[in-house]
Amino acid sequence: MVKSQSATIFLGVNAELMIYNPLHLIVLLFIFPVIPLAGQGTYASQPDLEGRSVDMLYTGNLIFKDLNKNEKLDTYEDWRSPVEGRIEDLLSQMNLEEKVGMLLINTLNAGDYGEVPERAIDLIEDEKMTRFIFRNTIARNPDRSGGGHPFRGTQITPFEAAQFMNAVQELAEGTRLGIPLLFKSNARNHMDYDSRAGINVASGAFSSWPKESGLAATRDMDLIADFARTMAMEWKAVGIRGMYGYMADLATEPRWYRVHETFTEDSDLASTIISTLVKNLQGESLTSESIGLTIKHFPGGGPQEGGGDPHYDFGKNQVYPTDHFDYHLAPFKAAIDAGSSSIMAYYGIPVDQPYHPNTVGMAFSKGILTDLLRKKLGFKGYINSDTGIIGSRAWGLEEKSVDEQILVALDAGTDILSGFDNNTQIKDLVTSGKLTENRVDISVRRLLKEQFELGLFENPYIDPNRADYLLGNPSFQRKADLAQRKSIVLLQNNMNLPLSLPEKDDTIKMLTMGVDAKIFEQDPFSGFMPISADYNPQAGESLPPLPEDLDYALLRIHVTNDRSGGRMFGGALPDELNLISFSEMAKSKSWIVKPALEDIQSIMESVGAEKTILSIDFRQPYVLDAESRLLEAGGIIATFGVSDAAIMDIITGRFTPSGKLPFALGKSAEAILRQAPDAPGYAQEDTLFPFGFGLSYQ
Repeated sequence: MVKSQSATIFLGVNAELMIYNPLHLIVLLFIFPVIPLAGQGTYASQPDLEGRSVDMLYTGNLIFKDLNKNEKLDTYEDWRSPVEGRIEDLLSQMNLEEKVGMLLINTLNAGDYGEVPERAIDLIEDEKMTRFIFRNTIARNPDRSGGGHPFRGTQITPFEAAQFMNAVQELAEGTRLGIPLLFKSNARNHMDYDSRAGINVASGAFSSWPKESGLAATRDMDLIADFARTMAMEWKAVGIRGMYGYMADLATEPRWYRVHETFTEDSDLASTIISTLVKNLQGESLTSESIGLTIKHFPGGGPQEGGGDPHYDFGKNQVYPTDHFDYHLAPFKAAIDAGSSSIMAYYGIPVDQPYHPNTVGMAFSKGILTDLLRKKLGFKGYINSDTGIIGSRAWGLEEKSVDEQILVALDAGTDILSGFDNNTQIKDLVTSGKLTENRVDISVRRLLKEQFELGLFENPYIDPNRADYLLGNPSFQRKADLAQRKSIVLLQNNMNLPLSLPEKDDTIKMLTMGVDAKIFEQDPFSGFMPISADYNPQAGESLPPLPEDLDYALLRIHVTNDRSGGRMFGGALPDELNLISFSEMAKSKSWIVKPALEDIQSIMESVGAEKTILSIDFRQPYVLDAESRLLEAGGIIATFGVSDAAIMDIITGRFTPSGKLPFALGKSAEAILRQAPDAPGYAQEDTLFPFGFGLSYQ
């Protein structure tokens, strides 16, 4: 083992090179605190190194990793060298297969109990890939009953996740050049009642914060910065060093189901939030403590024709009838100015925009990626396509071959193809002369820069024990709980909220639906007597008889969509996108309202509308139309992913409501049809609750 030692560094002094063979043991070095130079990925003092499949090299009293196993110190292995020099040295040693492998990213999940699947060996050793999307849910008590899933994976513990990450990093370290892996993930740190692989991941063992719109509802940038720093610590602990996110898209089209991943309809607020996230997840620059961000979906998803989503062909067009293109672009400019490492282009087609071609998806448009993103906005990082643009979602190029789609995407400026892992297909384009190796090199340089700056070449490994105790620890969750409470928006209070907590020996009888009765088992809510009206309609059950002596009713309302018709990512049927009012959703095929609207209405009649509190989770800006009768409720609160405890704290006054709507709510479904999809808000006569609305207690 290498013992802790002090070292004085003499840059530029030649010293005899020595080789240390760790016999595959971990080599950990703790010398001086590491001081990265301004260039990042370059160190002024000995960094912590860990190697498992390589020998260690000594030069003087400094230690390096012999990543290419040639028993000498190469520039790319020398952490003292500028990043640009390290990149060029490594690039010069890479063969064409290894270069092409850098341009590929696809899903690589852990198997049961964190086992390394055969697929990992294929992708790392055969396809030469160094970037992967990690989709496993990480949970304290994993549900192992359903087995693994080819896309979303199986549930595993934090310890198992870290073990998996270490195992595949060791595989990569053992390859010819020892290039470390970079794992990315979609959002994980939010309380989501309908998480779907390819969109986001259930929070599981991670600290559970409100969803993106809820963070915006707090209007608290210090809190959002704290969220980002907390998230960065948790992600790094399990070895996830990159994110597909956050979404800088705006919530100007209520029918677009991905509103639940946006922060707000307001461009200025979104710009401030995105800048805050970049600076606190990545830091002022990328370092070994950073989570690299891929801000999406350039140049701003959301203004979708008819409210469809471009995961599906019926949503492939982005339209700007009120010329708000720059309004949607502004948050991406904020991300670029803050130093975002990567940008993801969207599937959508920029209909009638002055960036050409404007008849193909963004990742295929040279006008969007090269002229706008690189030349006009000055973006220097790498461009990551959205998953599946080659083949299944090549909008505007559906009739072209896969080879042609790849060539158009790379020529437009895309650097890495998400959801694609066929090395041979791209390599053959180079050997046939259709694609130049120089174009491949340009992307490889951009991609390697992030891996060097994240410190992965020095130490890609993590401590499984740290992952096990760090994720979702009480300190982190306390911050997340505060954020949940600050995110709740009080929309209506016609019943003199807050409710007084019962005095000793008193009892308040509360009918509940969608509320876990455990919340009432201990103080401060033990004075409430919950009477659940939940039932299972799939088992042939119906709403149970309601007692007559109830004091209040608390109903938690969630809206989702079924997954039929190939809509695995979410959203309504194309002919039901306009049905966004509660009365229309209740009658539809693809919208699911829980509890059922007729049950909500029955309870309001039985208990008394003036004694009914509705907690509505606004994944989209649903319409509380007159026919639904929801506005007759005594109290209405808007939530964006919160716990039962957070709701009880609000309605009992233990926490004073302070949240402000991140987007306006329309008065009718017709109001949404009248409003342009690229413009925020509604005309005054069509507005039920405006952007920024939120009541409090006096």
